[in-house]
Amino acid sequence: MARGKRRKQRLVLNSPQQKIYEYGMLILGSFIISSSFNMFLNPNQVASGGVSGLSTIIEQTLGWQPALTQWGLNIPLFLLGLRLLERSYSMKAVVGSIVLPLFVMLTSGFPVLTTNILLATIYGGMGLGLGIGIVFRGRGSTGGFSIASQILHKYSGLSLGVSVAVFDGMVILLAGLVFGAEKALYALIGLYVTTKTIDIVQVGLNTSKVAYIISNDSEKLREAILNDLDRGLTQLTGAGGYTGDPRLVLMVVVSQGEVSKLKALVQSIDPQAFIIFSNANEVLGEGFKRPM
Repeated sequence: MARGKRRKQRLVLNSPQQKIYEYGMLILGSFIISSSFNMFLNPNQVASGGVSGLSTIIEQTLGWQPALTQWGLNIPLFLLGLRLLERSYSMKAVVGSIVLPLFVMLTSGFPVLTTNILLATIYGGMGLGLGIGIVFRGRGSTGGFSIASQILHKYSGLSLGVSVAVFDGMVILLAGLVFGAEKALYALIGLYVTTKTIDIVQVGLNTSKVAYIISNDSEKLREAILNDLDRGLTQLTGAGGYTGDPRLVLMVVVSQGEVSKLKALVQSIDPQAFIIFSNANEVLGEGFKRPM
């Protein structure tokens, strides 16, 4: 962590401002999902999972409007979420279950941007992932299989992206039976793009580095990192695997731009120091990304 005065969080948990932020994320994410559905996926019969993908299959086979199908399917799934998820989450699931199909109906007249199925799959998958990721960052749900995904994430420990993929895979199998194997293969591409986009929205693109430093001059390095690099650190207790002698391990988190500075600093003090760098996809705290 960077040294200096500690900053307050921008939003206080359960405050009115936090609630406004979360519901705003829910509405924004729902609009992005519905727009991607109507401009890319549904017109090209790409059922890349979820209740929206299932509604595409039902529209092509039974002629039912996707919005009506989504409202109908969301009811039992919402009741399940009401039983297994926290109350505040369930209230947002009510809003999501109503708002998303409403946006699907309102955006049904949006122009179809491409009839190239590959382009539709890629950009539609990105739009779905972006929208779902935004909703998840607001600790919300759009109803449907996103409720089931949140339940699986909560009780299994799987990432949200993988949880979504489990339920979406079942829809893709059904799409293969209805639309043919080729459309199912495109849907798999869309599912992959959606899953990766969700994870990017969840953890961000800025990858920091965690450095573990083992040196005979740990005290000098500690002072240099604190004062010259202006980063905090944690001292870990270890032992040499061969000698069994106690060793001090310095753990410090730095941004990508500070990696070379840290290397040069360590080399200038102890050229024999042992350094291990690992990726840290998301770092919350002072000096890095502030938690919402």
